[in-house]
Amino acid sequence: MSQAEIGVVGLGVMGAALARNFHSRGRTVAVYNRRADVLADFLAAHGDDRFLGSGEYAAFVGALARPRKIVLMVTAGPAVDAVIDALEPHLDEGDIIVDGGNSHYDDTERRLERAAAAPWRFIGMGVSGGEEGARLGPAMMPGGDESAWEAVRPLLEEAAAVSDTGPCVGWCGSGSAGHFVKMVHNGIEYGDMQLITEAHDLLRRGLGRSPAQARDTFTRWNDGPLSSFLVEITAGIVAAKDPQGDGPLLDQILDRAGQKGTGRWTAIAAIEAGVPLSTIVSAVDARVLSALKPLRAEAESVFLAGAAPLDRISEDDIEAALYAAKLLSYTQGFALLRQASDDRGYNVDLAGVARIWKAGCIIRAAFLDDVHTAFSEAPDLPLLMLAPAFQVELVPRLLPWRRVVAAATIAGIPVPALSASLAWFDTVTRYEGTANLIQAQRDWFGAHTYRRIEAPDVPVHTDWGSLEQL
Repeated sequence: MSQAEIGVVGLGVMGAALARNFHSRGRTVAVYNRRADVLADFLAAHGDDRFLGSGEYAAFVGALARPRKIVLMVTAGPAVDAVIDALEPHLDEGDIIVDGGNSHYDDTERRLERAAAAPWRFIGMGVSGGEEGARLGPAMMPGGDESAWEAVRPLLEEAAAVSDTGPCVGWCGSGSAGHFVKMVHNGIEYGDMQLITEAHDLLRRGLGRSPAQARDTFTRWNDGPLSSFLVEITAGIVAAKDPQGDGPLLDQILDRAGQKGTGRWTAIAAIEAGVPLSTIVSAVDARVLSALKPLRAEAESVFLAGAAPLDRISEDDIEAALYAAKLLSYTQGFALLRQASDDRGYNVDLAGVARIWKAGCIIRAAFLDDVHTAFSEAPDLPLLMLAPAFQVELVPRLLPWRRVVAAATIAGIPVPALSASLAWFDTVTRYEGTANLIQAQRDWFGAHTYRRIEAPDVPVHTDWGSLEQL
């Protein structure tokens, strides 16, 4: 029997799809699943002589050509460590384990430390694209052992999605960079999804557009600067007919959003790094608030009577606001990547990250061509929105964006991500801010000191209660 060139542990939705992807490239693939029935069903549906199924780890590892290359597609957390524990006795010098799940970057750092003391090597790799992407070509974000990346590079490049700039996979940096980049990808995904839902709400409830009209608007937007996978599928969702009724299926879906934690991790990482991530944080908050359905029903009955009609905005205004807020969400996300790279020594290439995201992943969008160009031309660009090309795009959209947020606020239509993005923009573009009063308050109650404008390096404490008043 021929030996497999790559192995996949875990045949859930993503693992099964990725194993089939490798197989479709002409590779022989070893597969393992903890549940024998799942393995049997997979082999019955897809098996041939280039799928080598094993019910035991020893046999699975034995089916692989050396140095062995094993991709773990199991639930993030303890399950990853349990699989590594089970594999380790069978591994030899130079074998490579790739964790392709949504692992937290701290767990990845710990596993890299473990691998450093072992004969095998380790890669933490984010994978995005859902089931279809994993099957046909995902975006993949490996990080960790660079020599291990070079060893698996040919296999991953041929399995990845392909854009006009090449395979959507690349080494993201040392340590846990791969999983950190994937986490930020998911945080931006949270922001994009929330912004799109707010735009849809403004169209339907605000402007009174029918589902078919909303579909046509999103279709038109997808032909312009907002062209993206998420806008495209939204156009396919908003007017889809309910198979159990006559109206749109969307209106029958309970408005309680799920989440798997990566958006929350992004928000926590941003707080720890001291990077304001207003858009993504507001999107996480919105999902949490969506779970409070009974409380929202009670509050609506008490307070909604004060809302006013949405007035004086157009579909074009909403499109402009959506683009501007999307740009700010990416600006914040890339700022977090830059800071984390500096703090953690990742050495992340921001232009390279944008290139990886151009196809295959959930946030793939035409917009990323401009992001890739911006960081390619100016690798040290401190904020994405400061790139000359984005300045040109943003300036004419500012007034429509303000009109949308103002009108929605007066009408009582919640736009947490659109408004948070605008507040972030207004704060970061105002040189004279309000923190001087905060520093004075802190000095009054805690003697924390403050700095005077003419001597910014000298801490000063004042007995505020003794000062003469103007």
